[in-house]
Amino acid sequence: MTIDHDRTLGGVMRLVAGDEIVLSHERESAWQEVIRRVDEVYSDLIRYEADLERKNSELEEAQRFISSVIASVSDILIVVDESGRVVQVNPAFESLVGASQGAITNRPISDFLVDKRRDEAMLALTSGGDGRVRECELRFNTTGGQSDIFAIVCSTRFDHRGRRAGAVLTGRPIGELRLAYQALHQAHVDLQQAQRKLIEQEKMASLGRLVAGVAHELNNPISFVYGNIHMLERYRARLDAYFADVARESGTCSPEELRSRHKIDAMMLDLGSLIEGTLEGATRISEIVRNLRRLSFASKSEAQRVDLNKVITTAANWAVRTKTSKARVDLDIEDGATIPGNEGQIHQIAVNLIENALDAVRGQAEPCVSIRAHRVGREIEWTVADNGPGIPDAAQDKIFEPFYTTKAVGEGTGLGLWICYSIVHECGGSITATNREGAGAVLTVRLPSEAS
Repeated sequence: MTIDHDRTLGGVMRLVAGDEIVLSHERESAWQEVIRRVDEVYSDLIRYEADLERKNSELEEAQRFISSVIASVSDILIVVDESGRVVQVNPAFESLVGASQGAITNRPISDFLVDKRRDEAMLALTSGGDGRVRECELRFNTTGGQSDIFAIVCSTRFDHRGRRAGAVLTGRPIGELRLAYQALHQAHVDLQQAQRKLIEQEKMASLGRLVAGVAHELNNPISFVYGNIHMLERYRARLDAYFADVARESGTCSPEELRSRHKIDAMMLDLGSLIEGTLEGATRISEIVRNLRRLSFASKSEAQRVDLNKVITTAANWAVRTKTSKARVDLDIEDGATIPGNEGQIHQIAVNLIENALDAVRGQAEPCVSIRAHRVGREIEWTVADNGPGIPDAAQDKIFEPFYTTKAVGEGTGLGLWICYSIVHECGGSITATNREGAGAVLTVRLPSEAS
């Protein structure tokens, strides 16, 4: 067999050259991949660094905020670890003990406590890990001796894994708390006194609104009695002249002539009606005075049998005259509707409810107030309805609150319905306010009826 060495060598040389080209391309691709990965890692590092700087900035800002809040707290604040060593305090505590934070931290909290209070403090700091808040009273050592007693609130501090890591103590001098409580108590007393004065003023204002109606009620019978008495005085003078003439002219004139001259017969006929009218007027005056006397606000123990028909009718008449209202007032009160209570208080409820209804229908084309009282089971249901604009939605839940009113300034104190609410509940009843279908409002009072 003959071999062509020249052709074989040439083929080998061509093969070697091709492999070198392939290897060169593979090395170039590998370096490009390495460079690309390096670029990606570098980009990630730049991004991570930017995020880290942003988070560090936010963390520093949060730290500054927390530090400023702690520094601004006027109460003392102490953070201790599980063994009772101080980790951090606020400037209020530094000022109290007269030392800087550097001189305070890493020292046991007991170093700053008066001996008698150390055991109590350590018990509060180390008792349990349930997270409950504990309270105690502590006194601290200061540069000038001993501090005032502090009311301390001790709460357990936990780490990020939920394990007990110490405690946080906050407190202020009991003297300041006592002053704050005294000021609060005094404010409460002043508020109660102002409330009582306002209630009395509302009662007087309610009575004042009734004066016009009472004056009208009294004026009619008084003027009638006055006119009758004046006429009786004239008749008395005529009788004196008649008897004088009888004595003087008994022999010259007949009794019939004397009676005719002095109009004795007509006078005698008129005397009966004059006396009857005078008695009627006096009776009306006596009744009005008796009703006024019943308006005293007696204690709850002086409960009496109250006739709603009589009280509501009287209140309606007086309210209409006081308001000079042209509204039609419809009364439908069941006979024998009585309740146990104080007549003056029930009268005030009636006046307040009826006056509010009359105010509500003011300006309506055909103003009307409807008053109903009927027995429902063992209660008396008493309603006062009007055809006014109704109760605004915003007032539904506030209408019985003290000082709340929908009237213009100067027209109401906002105490009328609240007083009604208080009286009704004292009597063991209830009062509600709703809007009627169509237009108007209705207030419903339910009171226990008189036991049969």
